[in-house]
Amino acid sequence: MRFLSHPFSLFLLFASVFASAFVPGGELYASAAPAAAHANLPPVWLVSPFVVLLLMIATGPLFYHRFWERHYPKVTVVLGLIVAAYYWLFIHHGTHALSHALQEYISFIALVGSLFIVSGGILIKIDRPGTPVVNVLILIFGEIISNFIGTTGASMLLIRPYLRINEGRLKPFHIVFFIFVVSNIGGALTPIGDPPLFLGFLKGVPFFWVISKVFLPWFISLALLLLVFFILDSRVKESAKKIENASGGISVTGRRSFGYLLIVIISVFLDPAVIKGFPSLQQMFGVPFGIRELIMGAVSIVAYKTANQKALAGNEFNFEPIKEVAFLFIGIFMTMIPALALIEGYAATHAAELSLTRIYWLTGMLSGVLDNAPTYLNFLAGAMGKFGLNIGVVSDVALFAAGTDSPVTGDATSDLYLMAISVASVFFGAMTYLGNAPNFMIKNIAAQTEAEVPNFIEYVYKYSIPILVPIFILIWFLFFNH
Repeated sequence: MRFLSHPFSLFLLFASVFASAFVPGGELYASAAPAAAHANLPPVWLVSPFVVLLLMIATGPLFYHRFWERHYPKVTVVLGLIVAAYYWLFIHHGTHALSHALQEYISFIALVGSLFIVSGGILIKIDRPGTPVVNVLILIFGEIISNFIGTTGASMLLIRPYLRINEGRLKPFHIVFFIFVVSNIGGALTPIGDPPLFLGFLKGVPFFWVISKVFLPWFISLALLLLVFFILDSRVKESAKKIENASGGISVTGRRSFGYLLIVIISVFLDPAVIKGFPSLQQMFGVPFGIRELIMGAVSIVAYKTANQKALAGNEFNFEPIKEVAFLFIGIFMTMIPALALIEGYAATHAAELSLTRIYWLTGMLSGVLDNAPTYLNFLAGAMGKFGLNIGVVSDVALFAAGTDSPVTGDATSDLYLMAISVASVFFGAMTYLGNAPNFMIKNIAAQTEAEVPNFIEYVYKYSIPILVPIFILIWFLFFNH
């Protein structure tokens, strides 16, 4: 099929081959053992491929962009294979860590890829020029729908019309604030919104617990961000490109793709942890994917083949953004295995020392550069250990979410710890382009329109540190300064 020439399909194929090479006997996921046993932690130096990858992602586009643009797929795969080879040869039960990381990667790229492809067939046109008020309304709409279709789905639906209406007045901060609001913090209210929260739901956190606990930090953070954005946008003197015969309305082309989008969102819940007795292909056949991923892959193919051609053309749809995410994140998922194992070991041995403040900042800072989903789980396991609870027991997770007293006198209750982990893992994903998959895709899509896009370093020092960090400090002071 012609579709197999596209990166999304190639990566699902590559991941399956990669799994068979590293997991002997097809015994994928036969054990739920952690990535490294407490006495079998990887050496600290094994984190160096991950550090090298982060540094190259940050400096490559800035200092050696020609080399990076041509060779970044090779660089990420080679660095990932270095870690994989060490785990295969020298780490006891290392294949379990590799297979687990691979399963997470396939689930990740299946969801992100399907949302990217399906949303590419939906063309939204706003028949009015961009103004501070219109832009704020788009961001508000995006932060709300991200809780229903995920931050990736909301980002892919809205970024192109957002860029179009601001043509002629688009500044780097327009792109950055879209990432802050729609691609990250906006999706903090439901388990659908962001992967860490969904993993918590699978472990036993009640579905509506998140909105009941996180709404106030969510509202305060986004209100401040939108206020800063409105002030900055009001100072832009250039006018947006005039839209001929502007009616002020909104038109949508490719409505059938909304049906595909609904199927993708429903398929997220097709998991044995959600539906008891639901078949697991991993356990039945030893493959690194489940029925959920097969459905997402099939929907992607059908959605692309039957997409409205005017919508694809209007969106200037191509596979470059998802290709970049697929290659970069396979390197990140592999090279971060030892980093996550060391974090897990630290959380297990220092559970008693994990204060509410430390939990908040450690979870947040690591979520900004690591995948925030496993970071969420590692610190959740450590925090629950402090309360004598086990993350592998659903009733323990429910008790932890409900709020139980700490064994340390005067310490915060367990629900505050879960709230801190939830807020930090989602909010801090906006700190770098690495923090969440939509960040890179927004960067790539904006760059294709020849917009001025901040590089990795500029994004951090010019925007996330001066704008986000003060807000995160305020959130810590108001809610977690116990």
